[in-house]
Amino acid sequence: MAVLLANARPAGRPDHLVDVLLAGGRIAVVVPAGTGYDAVARAASGWGDGTALERLDVEGRTVMPGLWDAHTHLTQWAMVRRRLDVSAATSPAHAAAVVGAALMDTSRHPAPGRPFVGYGFRWATWSDEPTAAVLDAVAGDVPVILLSGDLHSAWASTAGLRYLGIEHSTGLLVEEEWMPASPAIVTVTDDVADTYVAEAAHAAAERGVVGVVDLEVADNLTAWRRRVEHGWDRLRVRAGVWEHHLDAVLDAGLRDGDALAPAAGPTSGLVTQGPLKVISDGSLNTLTAYCYDDYAGHAGPDAHGVLNVATDHLVPLMRRAHQAGLRCAIHAIGDHANSLALDAFAASGARGSVEHAQLLRADDVARFAALGVTASVQPEHAMDDRDATDSLWAGRGERAFPLADLTAAGVTLTFGSDAPVAPLDPWLAIASAVTRSRDGRDPWHPEQRIDLAVALAASTDGRGVALRVGDPADVVVLDTDPLAASPSGDTADDVTALARRLREQPVAATLVAGRWTHRTI
Repeated sequence: MAVLLANARPAGRPDHLVDVLLAGGRIAVVVPAGTGYDAVARAASGWGDGTALERLDVEGRTVMPGLWDAHTHLTQWAMVRRRLDVSAATSPAHAAAVVGAALMDTSRHPAPGRPFVGYGFRWATWSDEPTAAVLDAVAGDVPVILLSGDLHSAWASTAGLRYLGIEHSTGLLVEEEWMPASPAIVTVTDDVADTYVAEAAHAAAERGVVGVVDLEVADNLTAWRRRVEHGWDRLRVRAGVWEHHLDAVLDAGLRDGDALAPAAGPTSGLVTQGPLKVISDGSLNTLTAYCYDDYAGHAGPDAHGVLNVATDHLVPLMRRAHQAGLRCAIHAIGDHANSLALDAFAASGARGSVEHAQLLRADDVARFAALGVTASVQPEHAMDDRDATDSLWAGRGERAFPLADLTAAGVTLTFGSDAPVAPLDPWLAIASAVTRSRDGRDPWHPEQRIDLAVALAASTDGRGVALRVGDPADVVVLDTDPLAASPSGDTADDVTALARRLREQPVAATLVAGRWTHRTI
């Protein structure tokens, strides 16, 4: 099957129309519109007379490379889409009231032996600390477990702690108290989880997404091989691996980009081996991102955060992965953790990315470029964390999410969501990067805004906005040209309007390897 997108408008070229032929899973031909689809088809290398051709007149809609989310936890995101959202809570009592109201509906009670799970609370700036007793007052014997917005902590009722098999003095589980127990909240069977993931992938395709990097804390090799065997055809997936599953990947001889399992036809190679993922420090909202300076208003040995993985362990681990042909994706949020992560890249010779790069010193911005390390960032987090940053990293906000500084230094940027920390929708990341604004608020540190073309390139797996012959036929058709969504000025109203247009960008169709994954035309 081949697809001809006729009368398409390249992004940023309002007076230019082209015909685009997608054949053999690749962009086969891009020619001026009106050449005639027979001539276009004959010009396509590898396109034979026996191949069916579908011609679609897109009537001047914009066509560009499809979008990627470079940092997701796909199963958790799929589950969160069905869980109670407590992100609006402003205190432990407020969050508990939301849980209590939900539990008034007995149909929402979990099955016997299963927990009630919510997500999204952000406790770092609350005046009171979450405790099991606060949840007990509304949940009784129902085991309740709430995930924090950044996934680095959880808050459990007494029954929830029993379900997890954890004895704890408060019920607020942070970092290594929580991380080993986190798989226990995936309380559905594999086939149900796979159904949820497929539904989440369909929703992503509706937003123009053609691929994700899946850094789920799980045995991703087994999970994605199972999904490929069951006919996965929704998105391209680069499946990350964690240290405790690294031996299985190396024993299988998998290198970066290798297909995890054979698949016939157009879905062949959609799921490939991704990077080694390591979490080197914590997060801002759990006061555990590892910083040079203390958190404002805090004192003591951990007042500057926590280093989860020591350098003398990280370097040989990265070297081992690198020598086996894997890239490395090192989580680092605090400025000290970022410095140490860059040290580890230099010492190990590894290639890859720092995930988050949320707080940086100027000399480390330059080191990203010198070492060729990608900054894999989540711009929507800047909107989530702006108030916490101003409060907890007081005086350091100009160094937080320094996208303009990274761009000026020549650092390669890739955008992601860290879903479920933020929704799996690249247009939200693009809007935040370009405007540093959300919900009508004034831009936060507007000096760190970046150009829209740069933000789009960071969201298209480095392909920019132009369709190139030979590239994968991973394409999005947009009702409006995003590059035309520039502000008429720099007033607050202009910025708000631009942010809204980008966040609401209409997507008419998405194709992966030349196959429709979403279509409204």
